[in-house]
Amino acid sequence: MHIADRIDNMPQYLFAEIDRLKWEARARGVDLINLGVGDPDVPTPDFIVEAFVDIVRHKTATHQYPEYDGDPAFRRSAAAWIKQRFGVSVHADRELVGLIGSKEGIAHFALAVANPGDVVLVPNPAYPVYEMAAILANAEPYPMPLLPENDFLPDFNSIPADILRRASLMYLNYPNNPTAATAELPFFARAVEFAKQHNIVICHDNAYSEITFDGFVAPSILEVPGSMDCCIELNSLSKPFNMTGWRVAFAYGNEQLITALRKVKTATDSGQFTAIQFAAMAGLANPTGTIARMRNIYEARRALVIDALGKMGLPCSMPRASLYVWLPIPLGFASSQEFAMRLLAEQGVIVSPGIGFGRFGEGYWRISLTTPDTRLALGLERIAKFLKH
Repeated sequence: MHIADRIDNMPQYLFAEIDRLKWEARARGVDLINLGVGDPDVPTPDFIVEAFVDIVRHKTATHQYPEYDGDPAFRRSAAAWIKQRFGVSVHADRELVGLIGSKEGIAHFALAVANPGDVVLVPNPAYPVYEMAAILANAEPYPMPLLPENDFLPDFNSIPADILRRASLMYLNYPNNPTAATAELPFFARAVEFAKQHNIVICHDNAYSEITFDGFVAPSILEVPGSMDCCIELNSLSKPFNMTGWRVAFAYGNEQLITALRKVKTATDSGQFTAIQFAAMAGLANPTGTIARMRNIYEARRALVIDALGKMGLPCSMPRASLYVWLPIPLGFASSQEFAMRLLAEQGVIVSPGIGFGRFGEGYWRISLTTPDTRLALGLERIAKFLKH
């Protein structure tokens, strides 16, 4: 049987292996504590759920095929939120498209702008979908190392000239997964200038823009003058409104790029269930209270984790944003995978090994703040016990 070469070229998705070990342990009756996945444990707010139920029951027209690129009312709501949040004006019909979750948009965008043989600049370590998207587009992913000495920001000047001549797309993501690094507007200004100089398109994944602490306000790359010439940005209701399973997001920016993404989506999916889009509008219209509540929850958990790690002799920096704490693996372990697998096997605690996010993630591990407080505290106790023994 013939399988496409692009499938063979895709790297192993390490988290699928962790899932396999997780289910095997659960089948043996192990009490697992999952500190690995950034999936909010707090339910979707009641007012959004109630809006959805009411829409499904009483607006039966939503049961039919949805608009490919998002219902016009949803797109207008998203554009209004973007204007209120970032001060950026986008045209709801020409410069914005609805997504079935931002992951879908990330993957489809590479198909929209990268030709076979092009180079796609991918941060490393990073959300694995950026690299996967390049491979599925028959493009060549080129890693941009995110190193601690650069505050986990890519060094554009280190990219070789022959790579830049072939590059057509760059993915960025700040606040960052997995490193929890943040970027200010001057960085985005440098990125836009660099992209224009080398005729590169930027896709900025801003999924964590609302999960910030200590007064930090995450910017949009589209706040940079001239960025609309070469950039799009993705945002999502998954993290700020605890709607990961609802799969609802949007992309916005340069009209030509949004049009290209819309064409790919029209050919490959039928749009998100309209009732979900309408329920999402309830969240976009009333973001303040819900987002403030989630920030308070994650801020308290962040303090709990940092304090516990310090007592274990594993000091790390206090992240200003995202759902994660990123730190070096303890001494005595050969790799992040060994550390994570042994912790799972011996203590039933799941964490994310850095190698799962790319080769420059080796030597690190990630804790997620999306576990209830009591379970998070117990997981930290087990990690301390594991390291002690």
